[in-house]
Amino acid sequence: MSEVQWNRLTATELRARAARDAVVLLPIGATEQHGPHLPTGVDDFLAAEVARRTAELASPHTDVVVAPSLPIGLSEHHMPFGGTISLTLPTLHALLRDICRSVIRVGFSRILIVNGHGGNMTALHALTTELTVELATPIAFASYFGAGREVVRDTLETQDGLMHACEGETSMMMAVTPALVRTEHLGEAHGPQITLPAESTDPVYMAMAFDRIAPSGVAGDARVASPEKGERLLVGCARALADVLVRDPWAKRIGPRAVR
Repeated sequence: MSEVQWNRLTATELRARAARDAVVLLPIGATEQHGPHLPTGVDDFLAAEVARRTAELASPHTDVVVAPSLPIGLSEHHMPFGGTISLTLPTLHALLRDICRSVIRVGFSRILIVNGHGGNMTALHALTTELTVELATPIAFASYFGAGREVVRDTLETQDGLMHACEGETSMMMAVTPALVRTEHLGEAHGPQITLPAESTDPVYMAMAFDRIAPSGVAGDARVASPEKGERLLVGCARALADVLVRDPWAKRIGPRAVR
């Protein structure tokens, strides 16, 4: 299997991938509190892992390169807990613009931002439109847990979708970096069920600090997490994204073929 990680490839190899019209995946996560049992880098780790798996699944069908992940996003709502690093919206816009511009200058013309943080979703919907206009190149965006919505729903016992430091995120961390899961604190790792703001049907939105929603820092129930569930989630989400890449949402140059 050929190398897919941007920072493990040479400049010459990257120019060759660009000449073959490779897709560039740009993972973005967050650095924020994830309850008493998970590290602050969860969203970054998982977005990068799903992007890597996606690239490896799609590579037999279309060239894919995974850019270095952007580990900080919009996390103002987690600041009261401490341990959180957050950007402002203009800073995120500027960072994405500069990264995407650099990617385009190498010669790439297809970029998919792979998001791993619910708090980035609404902004990324707007920013991908802005970036497409500013850079005169179509920029696409997907949250990995949205692409894999069906496997998330079918795998988890206590919730229908990904929440925060929950059964799903904890399971995936158990599968990817088990040493970073503080299992001695799993008994405390539960909180209310929530809906991500970008998926809410509530007619009114108001900004609210997460400690007012979930004093434990957890939304959902991590006590039933397992590495087996985590592996199923990672495989399913990566496969769903790889299917999208093979279908080529930019120009529909490749007919629909499911990745298996």
